[in-house]
Amino acid sequence: MKKRSALPERLAALRTAMDAARGRIDPDVESRIDAILGRVNGRLAFSGDVTIVALAGATGSGKSSLFNALSGTKLAEPGVRRPTTAAAMAAVFGEEQSDLLDWLDVPRRHLVTGAEDLSGLILLDLPDHDSTQQAHREIVDRLVELVDQFVWVVDPQKYADAALHDRYLKPLAAHADVMVIALNQIDRVTEQLQPGMVSDLRRLLDAEGLADARLVTVSAVTGEGVADLRAELVTLIKGKQTAAKRLAGDVTGAAEALAPELGDADAEGVPKKRAAHLNRTLAVAAGVPVVVEAVKKSWRHRGGIATGWPVVAWLARFRPDPLRALHLDVLSTKKNKAIEPGRVNRTSVPVAQGVAKARVDSAVRALATESAEGLPRGWQDSVLAAARSEETLLPDHLDRAIATTDLATDRGNGWWTVVRVLQWLVLLTTLVGAGWLLLNFLLVSYFALPALPVPKVGNLGLPTVLALGGVAAGILVALLSRVGVEIGARSHASRADRELTRGIAQVTSRYVIGPVDAELARRDRARDALKQLR
Repeated sequence: MKKRSALPERLAALRTAMDAARGRIDPDVESRIDAILGRVNGRLAFSGDVTIVALAGATGSGKSSLFNALSGTKLAEPGVRRPTTAAAMAAVFGEEQSDLLDWLDVPRRHLVTGAEDLSGLILLDLPDHDSTQQAHREIVDRLVELVDQFVWVVDPQKYADAALHDRYLKPLAAHADVMVIALNQIDRVTEQLQPGMVSDLRRLLDAEGLADARLVTVSAVTGEGVADLRAELVTLIKGKQTAAKRLAGDVTGAAEALAPELGDADAEGVPKKRAAHLNRTLAVAAGVPVVVEAVKKSWRHRGGIATGWPVVAWLARFRPDPLRALHLDVLSTKKNKAIEPGRVNRTSVPVAQGVAKARVDSAVRALATESAEGLPRGWQDSVLAAARSEETLLPDHLDRAIATTDLATDRGNGWWTVVRVLQWLVLLTTLVGAGWLLLNFLLVSYFALPALPVPKVGNLGLPTVLALGGVAAGILVALLSRVGVEIGARSHASRADRELTRGIAQVTSRYVIGPVDAELARRDRARDALKQLR
């Protein structure tokens, strides 16, 4: 039971490997394996109880005569002037197999009765593989790929013919266990020379990877060896494993063709250094340094307005806010809530051009190249294509990442309110002192009235102390506040750099590294399936 389940399992593994490798391997190899899958599926659609055996050989090898001898019929008519078989012919033993013969596309078919021991056999007589007619050779090439068992008929004069060995025997080495080499016309060779000829042919077959192919000597004329070959066909029919062996050989051949296309090198994934380099490159291209500097300047600008001397702060309002100029001044999150994408518009951060864009392309290419190092060319190309799959949309993804990053511009500024109240108190004090002095000046100089009483603070009058002290206090508070604002600006700029870099890394991971990892995982699936197949 284990052997009977091996073929379906291996066939499923081959399909899995091909599904993963499709479009990433040599087109000729892909077509060849697809053809094998098609043939295997086609053959499995029919009963495995029927065994298809093909007699193939060169012109004059006695193939048709051997066909008659094996089938016990005179269906095949050997030529007289130039022996040749123009079209494939089938001798069907047992029940008719019209559907199977239609699949084989063998129009000449005959139902043979009376040979109960061969029931379940379809014996094909193929055209000569060395025929001068191209159509004849095409029939041989097609049917050789479909039959379950091969009987290659050779004669003493041409058993080492390069055309046979190079075109058919060597390429079919994976099917050696369902192959018989019949050295026909052995009656034409003296008994002394027969052992040497058989030994030479055996040596040649072994050297071509056909050690499992059985070698028999026969004579269709005298009947020598025919009974043994016929008995072997009977054994094949009873075993009902020939079709499975042939299909298993096809699957093995497909695996051997696929293996070089997958390579032996292990892909370790995207190197961390390359990913980090790409993150830095994309951050520069996306304008992260520009935004970080804008955060710093914006914090200074807003902090100066909030904590500076009110008169100077009022004038500062007419200067533009750096973040507002980049359309990054309105979004900030609280309590770790994400910014809704629907609230985000495109920023005004400068788009990467020229050198920056070229550096991004170079970094992406370097990441793909190093990630696919050692892989076959097809997979290298697919990894690079995966890395660049979002190339046209990458600027939008990066801009969205910047636009949705919480820059925390509304946090950490609670002390500004205290300073603002203090500054207004100081300003009010200054105005009280200055107003008191002005009022006394007007009363004495213009109205000739006595001045308001002026308390002394040391050697100075209270109004003077209030006016001068208010100005001095305002300047001092502004200077101290500027230190705090600068510390906050640097802190917020550093935080913005971290958050923006994290956002850029997420874009890199999703739109560059993710597709590369998926491509490498696809190749791993193909290799794992191939290991199961083997």
